[in-house]
Amino acid sequence: MIMRIFQVTTHPGKETEFSRFFHETAIPLMKNTKGMVNVLPGAPRVESPREFSFVMIWDSLSSLKEFVGEDYTSPHIDPAEAELVESRSIKHYEFVE
Repeated sequence: MIMRIFQVTTHPGKETEFSRFFHETAIPLMKNTKGMVNVLPGAPRVESPREFSFVMIWDSLSSLKEFVGEDYTSPHIDPAEAELVESRSIKHYEFVE
């Protein structure tokens, strides 16, 4: 299994708009994606009000690639959120149970 950690920092002033996208679109989408074993969404805290994250557990690298494409190491974002996001990062690990 693959653990994928995706982190986003919004543009200043875009936190509320991104939060709406995160809760209404991104979380439901990820929870219903084929190959997804578990999704752990992380919302901002007071000390980091523009940071959001997902820890995702995928059943296999092939399922992950089926969802994001062969270039799975790039932190892709939905076009609907592009203008809201200042930066993003992605990391992958072998999941240890």
